[in-house]
Amino acid sequence: MAATGISTLDHAPQVFAQWLNELGADLGWDRQRIYLLLCETLHAVRDFLSVDEAADLAAQLPVLVRGVFYDGWDPSRTPVAQRNKADFLARVEARFQKAPLEDPERAVSAVFDLLRRHVSQGEFNQVKKAMRKPLQDLWD
Repeated sequence: MAATGISTLDHAPQVFAQWLNELGADLGWDRQRIYLLLCETLHAVRDFLSVDEAADLAAQLPVLVRGVFYDGWDPSRTPVAQRNKADFLARVEARFQKAPLEDPERAVSAVFDLLRRHVSQGEFNQVKKAMRKPLQDLWD
């Protein structure tokens, strides 16, 4: 029996678990580490985009993933001033101080590949093009 009777909400945990499972299969990591990577990468993407572009991307995310994307967001502080590849990777890596990422570029690229599989190609390309050129290379 459905908990709310609203399909989007009732299936949200399964959809979120699917995203974690796919990313886990891509990287071979445990769920806690995968969750942290997904959150930090989505937050960095969000903060590197204009408010309008961030909202456009969020509109295509499943409800729980969208919640993670928006968690803690202050739109008045985006896009961040420093938006190069090193800044992006450093932002994600900062959350992995106890167990550093072996290959931060590969980890971030895995999240970008997950987005490629789950948002429209047009939106994916718009987000990629909104990033500075060296950072766009991680989207390929």
